[in-house]
This record gives sequence, C-alpha cells and structure tokens, in this order.
Amino acid sequence: VQLQASGGGLVQPGGSLRLSCAASGFTSAYYAIGWFRQAPGKERESVSCINGKDSSTYYAESVRGRFTIIRDSTKNTVYLQMNSLKPEDTAVYYCGADRDGLGVRVIEYDYWGQGTLVTVSS
Repeated sequence: VQLQASGGGLVQPGGSLRLSCAASGFTSAYYAIGWFRQAPGKERESVSCINGKDSSTYYAESVRGRFTIIRDSTKNTVYLQMNSLKPEDTAVYYCGADRDGLGVRVIEYDYWGQGTLVTVSS
C-alpha cells in the first residue's frame, strides 16, 4: 500500500491549489481517503475525508465551502481542490487511507503518504 501526495506549493492569499493523492497497491475506492495537515508546532488535524462505503464527505469547519475532496476511481486518485486560500492554511498536507472506510480522525487511519507543503503568503 502506497500513497503519493503532490501538488503543494507557494500561493498568494485568495489563490487556489489542487493536491493529489495517488494510491497504489490497493483499490482506494473501498477505503476512506483523507487529507490532513500539520502546521509547525501543532498537531496533525483532519481537513477533509471521503468515505469508502458511500462516498460521503467530511470537511473541517475551517475549510468548509472553500475546499472540495474529489475521488477519481479510474485513476485511483483522490484530489483536494483548495480555493480562497488563507495564510492559516499553511501547513504540510498529508493523505491517508483507512481500511474500514469510515474514518475522519487521524487515529483511524492506517496508511500515510509523505507530506506536501502548502504555503499561503503574499
């Protein structure tokens, strides 16, 4: 099981980025796939997750209405479209996979990709 996160970078406030989480070694459609972030000196937190059972979605209050999680089963990839970015969105973003298909909390996730850095700054 491998997860490859990519798409981070430097963006100005109000800008957009799309992160990608490419899965290999398993069919990600049956897993919950989540995006998490960790800012310096803070704990890793849930950002958005997509359920492996019914594709329902979860968004943290801080990103709801600005971020969208999208699953492309044909590419075994989950995307996080981030719009209207704010400086407080600056963090290392990680994607994870939960075998049970239902997780939204960090502790529920079994597999992790490497992080991709998102920096929102003018």
